[in-house]
Amino acid sequence: MPVFPSSLISKLPNTGTSIFSKMTALANETGAINLSQGFPDFPPHKELINAVAGYMRKGFNQYAPMPGVMGLREAIAEKTESVYGAVFSPEQEITVTAGGTQALFTAIQSVVREGDEVIVFDPAYDSYVPAIKLAGGMPIHIPLQYPDYRYHWESVKQRISNRTRMIILNSPHNPTGAILREEDMQQLIKLTDGTDVILLSDEVYEHIIFNQEPHQSVLRYPRLAERSFAVFSFGKTYHNTGWKVGYCLAPENLMKQFRLVHQYQVFAVNHPIQLALSDFMVRKEAYLELAAFYEAKRDRFSDLVSGSRFTLLPCSGTYFQLLGFRDITDEADDAFAVRMTGDYGVAAIPVSVFYRSKEDNKVLRFCFAKSDETLEKAAAKLCAI
Repeated sequence: MPVFPSSLISKLPNTGTSIFSKMTALANETGAINLSQGFPDFPPHKELINAVAGYMRKGFNQYAPMPGVMGLREAIAEKTESVYGAVFSPEQEITVTAGGTQALFTAIQSVVREGDEVIVFDPAYDSYVPAIKLAGGMPIHIPLQYPDYRYHWESVKQRISNRTRMIILNSPHNPTGAILREEDMQQLIKLTDGTDVILLSDEVYEHIIFNQEPHQSVLRYPRLAERSFAVFSFGKTYHNTGWKVGYCLAPENLMKQFRLVHQYQVFAVNHPIQLALSDFMVRKEAYLELAAFYEAKRDRFSDLVSGSRFTLLPCSGTYFQLLGFRDITDEADDAFAVRMTGDYGVAAIPVSVFYRSKEDNKVLRFCFAKSDETLEKAAAKLCAI
């Protein structure tokens, strides 16, 4: 059968299936322990599950309001003021989204135009660049400094121009586990003051930060908040990534543009889940104690693999641990990740895929949002390599 239309040209010609899908499929095919894709293997709180089911039975099964259920937006506003000291209007400045990735995509589509430049820090979460390209923008890649993945702000200063529309931040950072600190935020203020640069701050791991360090949200800094889209995820916080519910905060002028895209992209988000989350957010301990919960898992996994030939890199946040493998093999990280899945029964993500340049520092990313039993079994396999 002839291909139709014959003139079709892909809008993302160099984009294939995501590495997360590939490694999860390989793990399923080989029966390997899947520490590649970032999701917990333990359930959400029973009270939250019961609340969703309860609202379904009560008949809340039709469209929710386009910006989100008002009760949930009010709960988000209350939490944001309590945690970050930032006041946002539930009516005009908060929108509930179908997960953090949708919020990121929508923010980019709402303000990036043909020819605009968007600064992206590599290694970068893989949804950023395709969204920029679909908006007609040009990604400007700036590498973080291996092995601690620090920001080099002088390099950023040199790349900002009158074509710079946006800078994308991610802290705590996927895939490295690095975090922004107060000195970074002060540098960012200096760089953006007096410009029209918009910030897109991916903060989906906001509550998973270790060693009693504060999360340096752009919302803590009024001069940054006034030019920012800030994106958050209920899935990361409440162990329900498959529910795909997140939210975006932005000043009214930016949020107006965001909602213009959002209404035609998804229109509305799962109604009964929003109502359940609204009720559940009164349990502040569920997010305030999350850092300690995952820090214990980080430490447990680190202890378990400390006797292996892998090298532990610093992890200040997220539920990902980077392990270096220079002492094991000279293979490319993507080749080793595939071989490790098949030969040793543990799936991980090669960090080179997060770089435009495919920079290979012989590092793999492992998700430790798993039960102790899963971590113990995986670590035993890693120690056998």
